[in-house]
This record gives sequence, C-alpha cells and structure tokens, in this order.
Amino acid sequence: MPQCEMCGTEEASLTTTKVEGAELELCSSCTDFGTEVRDESTSSGGGKYSTSSNTGKPSSSSGSSDSGSSGGSTRPRDMFDDMDEIATDYDDLIRDARESRGLSQEELADQLNEKASLIRKLERGDTLPTDEVQRKLERALDISLVEGQSADDADWETDDPGTMTLGDVVKRKD
Repeated sequence: MPQCEMCGTEEASLTTTKVEGAELELCSSCTDFGTEVRDESTSSGGGKYSTSSNTGKPSSSSGSSDSGSSGGSTRPRDMFDDMDEIATDYDDLIRDARESRGLSQEELADQLNEKASLIRKLERGDTLPTDEVQRKLERALDISLVEGQSADDADWETDDPGTMTLGDVVKRKD
C-alpha cells in the first residue's frame, strides 16, 4: 500500500499535490497543505500511481518511450551537490595544526598572504573561511577543513526511494 510522502500514512489511493513547488503523493489529510495537480496520464497508465513526476523532466504526450525505465530513484543535481561542507570544528583544526608547526598567528598570516586578524577570527570561530582562504590553509597546514560524512547524511542515503518520507524528518507545529 503506498505511503503519503508527507506524513507516511498508508492509504489505498494518494493524490498528487503541489506543495511549495514540489509535486508529492499525499493522503487526504495532507492535501490541504497544497494544490491538487490534475494529470491526465495517470488515468490511462493502468497502474495505481505514476512515477513520471519523479524524474524531474516534463512528461511527454505519449509517455510510451519512458515506460520501460525506472528513473524515479534519481533527482536532478543542483549547485549544493558540488559544495563542500566546512567542518564544525574548523577553528580547532586550524589552531591545532598551526600550533603543532610552531607558528604564531602572524607568521601563518604572512605565509598565507592574509591578515593576522583573519587568522584570529578563524581560530575563534567568528568567521568562516572563504573558498580561497580554505584552500590556502589546507595546503599550508596539510589539513582538511571539509566535513566528513556524518551519520545524519548517511540516514538520507538509501537504495530504496520509497523508505523515507517528509514525515520522517519534518516536525509539524500543530
């Protein structure tokens, strides 16, 4: 039995609903959060529900060319996929690496061709390094300021696209 993509409730039939720009398969109680999407291809598809909206591509008029593929498990890439996440303890990493090399903040700043005040702010955690400064620090101190994959990230990765719903991760304010 299909699950609501918002709350996870199992219902015999779900309604395709647009919520905040995303098309979701929702139960009758969650459809109030969006606008119902009329899709004429679902009535002629012969199945309980269609996976054509999961591909991120506009559906074709015939739909027969995509019927053999299961493109529902991938999502379109966006700019955030290519961004590295800075480590939460970047300030300690920088300070520990600098001190282990016996450098003062001023000496490290000179070596990087940056201001000593920037090094102080970075080591206090007052500011995040720009991409350029991050690369300079990583080269000079032989460290990585990129966050490793956390347990929270691993929770999002799955081979079965039907296991996670918005209800698993979102807390509703009632």
